[in-house]
Amino acid sequence: MGNEALNNNPPTADINITTHGSDWLWAAFCIFATSLFVMVVLNFMRARGSRLFHQIAIIVLTTSSIAYFSMASDLGAAPVEIEMREDFPDQTRQVWYVRYIQWFITFPLLILELLLSTGVTLSDIMTTLFMAIVMVVSFMVGALVPSDYKWGYFTFGASALMYIWYVLLWHAPHTTFPAGGELRTGYFRSAGYLAFMLITYPIAWACSEGGNVITPTSEMIWYGILDILAGPVFLFLFLWHLRSIDYKSFGLHSGKYTDKGAVVSEKHGEVPVQTA
Repeated sequence: MGNEALNNNPPTADINITTHGSDWLWAAFCIFATSLFVMVVLNFMRARGSRLFHQIAIIVLTTSSIAYFSMASDLGAAPVEIEMREDFPDQTRQVWYVRYIQWFITFPLLILELLLSTGVTLSDIMTTLFMAIVMVVSFMVGALVPSDYKWGYFTFGASALMYIWYVLLWHAPHTTFPAGGELRTGYFRSAGYLAFMLITYPIAWACSEGGNVITPTSEMIWYGILDILAGPVFLFLFLWHLRSIDYKSFGLHSGKYTDKGAVVSEKHGEVPVQTA
């Protein structure tokens, strides 16, 4: 499939992915698409009103599947002049903006998935999600900048990641968990796993879009493995920890209509409501 994709959508940069890189991306796409199908099935196996964590996972996997389909098809990239490599004067490298669109959506949702299970306040959650957006946007701008100013954006992104680490590994564990100690153990494992995975992304960035040390094909393999481990693997691991937790303990309610016809009294009568 790699040959066909590159023939139909030829690269626009001097340094680009090979057919082997495209083949790997198609394999990664299949992993994300299969994980998405399994997650949809698991979602419908849950009782209505207790699907929030599974539906967040569906959004993450849907976004990742579309992104990897695009990259496997050699679409969603822009040529950017190389910086910090005298061996390739006036040459360009493929930078995949579609990957940053993926991360812009998925990274905040992965963090939200974790923090909703803790006692962290809404304002702290919003600030942490904002920092995830700052991290992704900073890395994207840095990747598209052809001069050494890109490392300034790298510093902004890395600083935002340090804040995320603080919340995941220090602030959130010191809050009162709504589901008690059983969930606290699962959170420590999942948060430590995700925090470790997140710190590897700046390293990959510095070796690929940043310093042009590795080829775009090697970049695809590295990022692909990270996305799989931080996406499907993390989500299934975290949801496995939630399998025996009473969803009502999270206190998540939407106030919408339910098939059971539950009602609440208001000033002018009764209106149907439902838990989230």
